[in-house]
Amino acid sequence: MDEDTALWYRIADLLPEPASKEVKDCWDIGEQECGLGLLVEGLLARQVPVGGADRAQISVLAEQWGERERLTPGLLRCPGDGAPAPVRLLDGDRDEAEVLTGWSEPELADLVLVPWIGCTRCGRVLLRAHVWESWDDFSYLAERYVISTPDCDAALRILPSDSAGEAFVELLHGCPEA
Repeated sequence: MDEDTALWYRIADLLPEPASKEVKDCWDIGEQECGLGLLVEGLLARQVPVGGADRAQISVLAEQWGERERLTPGLLRCPGDGAPAPVRLLDGDRDEAEVLTGWSEPELADLVLVPWIGCTRCGRVLLRAHVWESWDDFSYLAERYVISTPDCDAALRILPSDSAGEAFVELLHGCPEA
């Protein structure tokens, strides 16, 4: 079993059988978007407690499959497990969800940055960098992923648009406090 499949199966196992098998079957037949929907709906319907790291990992998977915006409200309504977590999802935190502008890095100069996942150990933040669109909102898809300092005033690492998973792994496992 490859690493992506193992991750999907581990996340699916948050649900009891047979719901877990349905989510795994979605992966096996290439219906990841449907599987993510079933996962979040199942977690909510059964009120399954979800830890902070798993909640963030599900958000990353949803981002990778173009479902983050649709699934985030449900994901945020899932009960937490009460355990300390190395990261927390910031999507639902109104104060931290404000877009940030004015970055000095040339590749971020014309983008707005949205705090997404925060490291609870060192305070670094994973942000999504988006184009500000003419309809007065940011673009649906991120142009870059940025790991920033705790106060979000400097980029520590800038990753390309196809690197949501890599950025999350770096935030989670590259923490200087870990």
